Parts: sequence; C-alpha cells; structure tokens
Amino acid sequence: MFQIIRHRRIFLAFSALLVVLGVAAFAVWGLKLGIDFTGGTIVQYEGVDETARGVLRSTYADAGLSPVLQRVGADGVSIRLSELSLDDQASLRDAVSAALPNITETSFETIGPTIGRELRQKAVVATALVLVGIVLYVTWAFRRVSIGPVRAWVYGAATIIALAHDLVVVIGVFAILGTFFNVEIDSLFVTALLTVLGFSVHDTIVVFDRIRERLGLTETQQFAETVNESVNQTMVRSLATSATTLLVLVALFLFGGESIRYFTLALVVGIVSGTYSSIFVASPLLVVWERWRNT
Repeated sequence: MFQIIRHRRIFLAFSALLVVLGVAAFAVWGLKLGIDFTGGTIVQYEGVDETARGVLRSTYADAGLSPVLQRVGADGVSIRLSELSLDDQASLRDAVSAALPNITETSFETIGPTIGRELRQKAVVATALVLVGIVLYVTWAFRRVSIGPVRAWVYGAATIIALAHDLVVVIGVFAILGTFFNVEIDSLFVTALLTVLGFSVHDTIVVFDRIRERLGLTETQQFAETVNESVNQTMVRSLATSATTLLVLVALFLFGGESIRYFTLALVVGIVSGTYSSIFVASPLLVVWERWRNT
C-alpha cells in the first residue's frame, strides 16, 4: 500500500511549487488573448507556400495593416489583424486575389471589441458560478459525515483548493506558451477549463465518497489511515480513467488539426493536473485540517 498520507508534505510542497510558478507566469506575462476576447479579424488561406507567405505579408503591409501570420497544417496560413471595415475587407480580397490567384481563402472572421469584452466577462462569470456550484454540491453531498473528524464544508473547501490548483497549472502553462510560442487563447480555452473542473471534481468526489464509506465501517481506525486506504483503493480506477482519456486527447492533439490543437493540449494538462490533485492534494488536505484542529 502506498503511504500517500505519510508523505503528504512532499506532495503538497510540489503542488505549492506548481501553483507559485503558475501564478508568477500569469502575473509576469499574462495570457495572450485571441480575437474572441480582444476583437479583430482572422483570415485563413490554403495552398500557401513560403513564397506566397511573403507575398501575403507584403500585400497586407501595403494596405497599411500589421498581420500576424501562423502556419496551419501543411499548406495553410492563418492571419490575425485588427478589425476591418467592410470596404477594407473587399479591397483586401481584391489585392490578395490579384497577387496570389492560386491560393484559396477558407475563412474570414471578424469580431468586434464589444463582443470580445462581453465574452471575457461571461467567461469569468461562468467559471465563478461553476466553482460556487461545486462547493455547494460537495458540502451537501457530504453533509452526513459532519459527525466524523472533519466537517462537510471542509470536503468542499479541499475540493475547491484542488480545483484552483488545476486552473492555475493550466493557466500558467498557457501563459508560458503565449509568451514564448505565441499561443493565443480563445473561447475553446474557457470550454477546456470548465471541462477540466468537471473531470477533476468527479475524480475527487470518488475518493471522498470512499472515505465517507470507510468512516462508517472503521470507527476505531485513525482518520489518516482511513484516508490513505481510501485513496489507495480508488487510485487504480482514477489512473485508468485518466490514462484512457489521455490516449484519446493525445491522438486528437497530434492528428486532430490546428483548430483544436491547443484546446486538447489544455485538456491534457488539466487532466494530468486534476488526477494528481485528486490523489495527492485534496485527500491529504483533509488530514492536514484534522491534525490542525486537534492540536
């Protein structure tokens, strides 16, 4: 049996280090917001080789624009720039068609700054509501364990700390990717964060539910031993579930196309972090609280 609770200080210290690094990365660099949140225009072309990329860049520059080009697939390119008026869009299409008649425009998307600001606000509200809902649910679900060494609200608090750990890890990774690899976040990133929250809390509740069951069966056993046995009994199931999910996500990351690549990457990072926090963060925190309360 793995002595996870006995070595809880090591696991919690490692988690604290990840959180500090994630917060520092976000505070120093922040997230590179895509046009979903800032507003702007994104154009995608196919059939673009290296020569055509240079012609595209010069064509946009001649129109007084500052494009950001990014390769998409084998022969595609994505161009991001500030919001364009309808007249500018038409003249830009004519200029590109005249300079590069053999390439194909596959999409042209414009989002205004007002919509981008609303999306940012709704993303924050959605995440906050999910966290509040999780606290209320966990507190209610574990209301009957309040007769034990740890109150029901402590289970909810431990769950939220573990979820905050997962969010900070994902956000920190994408702050680094945005700074050094020009990776932007969009509305799919928010979807990935909410998905990670759901996956992580599900894993945590499975462990907590096993703790609740064993509290009713082992009245004389110390709380730390009960938690350690419960974690060990559910760990194989948690790891197997995460591993099968990660196999699918890695396949999507490698072969699913550019449009969902960073969405799947956020899920991969979040699920790895969520699996770790369910086993090595949430449950040990219960023991930390119980020990502190009895000192």
